[in-house]
Amino acid sequence: MNDTKRALIIFPTYNEKENIKAIIAAALRQDPRLDALVVDDNSPDGTGRIADDLAAQNNRIHVMHRERKEGLGRAYIAGFRWGIERSYDYLFEMDADFSHGPEYLPDFLAAIENHDLVLGSRYISGVNVINWPMSRLLLSYFANVYTRVVTGLPVRDGTGGFKCFRREVLETINLDAVKSNGYIFQIEMSMRAWKKGFRIKEIPIVFVDRQKGASKMSKKIVREAIWKVWYLRLMSMLGKMR
Repeated sequence: MNDTKRALIIFPTYNEKENIKAIIAAALRQDPRLDALVVDDNSPDGTGRIADDLAAQNNRIHVMHRERKEGLGRAYIAGFRWGIERSYDYLFEMDADFSHGPEYLPDFLAAIENHDLVLGSRYISGVNVINWPMSRLLLSYFANVYTRVVTGLPVRDGTGGFKCFRREVLETINLDAVKSNGYIFQIEMSMRAWKKGFRIKEIPIVFVDRQKGASKMSKKIVREAIWKVWYLRLMSMLGKMR
């Protein structure tokens, strides 16, 4: 990464006390130009307080507290706005549970030099998922096939949440118009970037299911993704994704 560039990793958290200290430390070790922003949705387990303690000891760590759990998409939008206001050049989406390996951060930073949006893909070089039951793996894989067919989005892993945006991409997207909140949020953000003509690059990652804490996946999130890809297709056809 260019020495003058600054990158912000956004970690949306809800009950991640078992992971937050270790994931931030591992991530920031990857490059001295990386900072971290924890967007905590008033976690009952005290994740926000732990993040505050970390921030008090390290000026590369920042914390945003939200009053209640509002969903993944709202957390990232809040983090994007925070990073844009502070002129970070690159903004990452990254899970706080080690399912997204910090060791891939240098690969993202290398790829973003020549692209506008870099996606960590579980499916670009085979199927690279560890510790998922077959039912969830099949659901994820075919959800991505379904997404490509319905929306035309030319990526192998449209639902993945390990991503890096150039700030200019996020400045161009009308964040107020982004209404998706669960995993469909990932599809919508990539679609909006694609429809605006930004350069998208997928790089291979291995996704490892969390070892500590509870998954945030729910039937509601799955239902939202199933019907909302058709909404995204309609918005695309009407020219409202640009």
